[in-house]
Amino acid sequence: MSKKVLSQIDADGNATVMLNRPDVHNAFDPEMVDQLTATLKQLEADSRVRAVVLTGAGKNFCAGADIEHMKRSAKFSRAQNLENARATAMMLHTLYGLEKPTIACVRGAARGGGVGLVAACDIAIAAREATFRLSEVKLGIIPAMISPYVVAAIGRRHSHRFMLSGEEFDSAEAFRIGLVHDICEEPELNGLVGRMLAHLYSSGPAAVAAIKKLIPEVAGARVDGDLMEKVSQRIAEIRVTPEAQEGLSAFLEKRKASWVAPASEKKAKPGKK
Repeated sequence: MSKKVLSQIDADGNATVMLNRPDVHNAFDPEMVDQLTATLKQLEADSRVRAVVLTGAGKNFCAGADIEHMKRSAKFSRAQNLENARATAMMLHTLYGLEKPTIACVRGAARGGGVGLVAACDIAIAAREATFRLSEVKLGIIPAMISPYVVAAIGRRHSHRFMLSGEEFDSAEAFRIGLVHDICEEPELNGLVGRMLAHLYSSGPAAVAAIKKLIPEVAGARVDGDLMEKVSQRIAEIRVTPEAQEGLSAFLEKRKASWVAPASEKKAKPGKK
């Protein structure tokens, strides 16, 4: 089986995950779906990993589902199509639910499921020349598996327009509607991603994981007594953790918290190896 997803962890704990089918604009087939899910789960379990950057090989980010596979799926049984759909849904949910912060680094085109991958990441940064399209409707199908993440990212109103029209939109529009957080010239993209990683490295890892769980629970929730009790319990629980105590101590002592300095900057003390 060819490596359709590549991953690498650097000395700072940054894991770069690259979709590796540039000849088909990184469209995902069942093998890529399974490989991406497995890669993300491995990185989740790796204590070295502080953050995950998702990008694509070649000129484009991701063209969504592989057209040739979709043609073949027309002859599949309903059970086979359901199995494939569930695998893709699991891939997206694994990315969305990862405890480590995730960044989509977008160059070139993001189409269909590729837009879903962008939306499922915590943070999305795109080159100015990047383009986006929820193109499923042009093929007579629907953006079903990606819809929870896209609607959460851009809202119901924008989803109506872009899911129904299937029109292409540029990075400026993606920024305006909330799909991406930052745009820049292509040569500056890696640097901008690096600066975002530096912000993430200065955040408490356990706090990051807790926030990622908190946001879906409070988003759209009714602000009532139950919600107030829930959030009160969350902050009371986390304040007594070792990480929170270290963060408070570092603030009062006007020093960096223990998790701040990336591994590449840490040096052995004199006399120690």
